[in-house]
Amino acid sequence: MYMKRNLILAGVVVSVLIFAVAASGCITTGTPKEKVLVVGTSADFPPFEYKNPKTGNITGFDMDLIKMVAKKIGYDKVEIKDMSFDSLIPALQTGKVDVVIAGMTITPKREQVVDFSIPYWKADQAVVVRKGSGIKISSPEDLKGKTIGVETGTTGALYVKDKLGNSVTMKEYSTYVAALQALLNGQVNVLVIDSPVANMFIHKYPSLEIAYVIQTNEHYGIAVRKGNKELLNKINSALKEIMNSPEWNKLVAKYFGG
Repeated sequence: MYMKRNLILAGVVVSVLIFAVAASGCITTGTPKEKVLVVGTSADFPPFEYKNPKTGNITGFDMDLIKMVAKKIGYDKVEIKDMSFDSLIPALQTGKVDVVIAGMTITPKREQVVDFSIPYWKADQAVVVRKGSGIKISSPEDLKGKTIGVETGTTGALYVKDKLGNSVTMKEYSTYVAALQALLNGQVNVLVIDSPVANMFIHKYPSLEIAYVIQTNEHYGIAVRKGNKELLNKINSALKEIMNSPEWNKLVAKYFGG
């Protein structure tokens, strides 16, 4: 019994010593966990977010920007989750992602359910048609009677619904790529999309042209969960710093050529 008690006491002493040494930093008990920012996007919106045709990796202006922001606010890594545009805000609200960056326009309706960063980009809505279609658009009124393709949940879709209503036939698609294909195939007369993306599309597809630009004066922002002021303030500080740096000019030149 005496020997057994000594063995127990010896074990306790060794355990205490190991704990003390570990606490002093003399030994390590594992690597620190990486701090990961989970980002939601919809990777069909070039040049802001799209899949590299060679690697399949999600790239683009927004992706480079959020990585710069994440680094400045103390994250080790960015994890990108790709989903349909209309799934982004629900994913943010339910905690599946920490932030959303997807060429998302700041609107009063969206501000009711999420918080937005300061704006980082301005856009309008472009009306894209097939060359040789004979369709001439000089005002939104000229869209009446047309079959219009839009991406579900976008400000283009909201504009067509709110401003044109039953005077047009609106066809909604889950991605811009699907809406674009519908235009190329003749399933819709026109496509209403954000102007920066329209510019990319007409360069990639010479058979298309921008017939008209609707001056909507939209601004893109990074969305966070409603009330997450700590993260929002950090993002805003990082954006201000980035947008007033040479790195911003390089980023813009990389994706927009100037």
